[in-house]
Amino acid sequence: MNKKIITISREFGSGGRSIAKMVADRLGVPYYDKELIKQVAAKTGFDPAYIEEAGEYSQGKTLLSYLSPSNGPKDVMNGMSAADFLWVMQRQVILEIAEKGPCVIVGRCADYILKDRSDCLNVFIHAGKAFRAERIVKLYGNSEQTPEQRLDNKDGRRRVNYSHYTNREWGKCQNYTLSLDSGEIGMDRCVDIIAGLCQEKEHGEDGEQ
Repeated sequence: MNKKIITISREFGSGGRSIAKMVADRLGVPYYDKELIKQVAAKTGFDPAYIEEAGEYSQGKTLLSYLSPSNGPKDVMNGMSAADFLWVMQRQVILEIAEKGPCVIVGRCADYILKDRSDCLNVFIHAGKAFRAERIVKLYGNSEQTPEQRLDNKDGRRRVNYSHYTNREWGKCQNYTLSLDSGEIGMDRCVDIIAGLCQEKEHGEDGEQ
């Protein structure tokens, strides 16, 4: 399996981001999450906090989704909504990153954006709601919403955003190379499986060194 670029999509609370970072460390390749946001910010002029939220989570079709952030490049948006302009520029950055060489990219519809590349391993990390609810409370503490409501809110917005820009169903196994339940098999084992698939080529497809 000659896979050099790994995209990690994930349910909120499943540990997908942590798994992605551990895979990148295991393989010794660049990891794009916050760094991707920085690159999009440099290209668009948008605030990184806005990109982190709007670049992956649907804001809904409200008036605010059509307004440019205060420091955004209004003169180059050509009438596009802020969300659509961000999608175009985020897509461009992801394509540029993929051209640089092996890497791990978290979320942001990267699996769809790179769908025409044969060297991509597209992974979806999911887990049962009880596992994820317990995990987000440990990581982020409590809030006014119940853990289950927080999970539904985050994942619902990711699902709408993904569907809007890809015309595909977020989390559907046929859209990914690999779908792993981190709650059942454990995060470390997820890392072993993903990294193992990408390291197979190093030893030859028939087991020769």
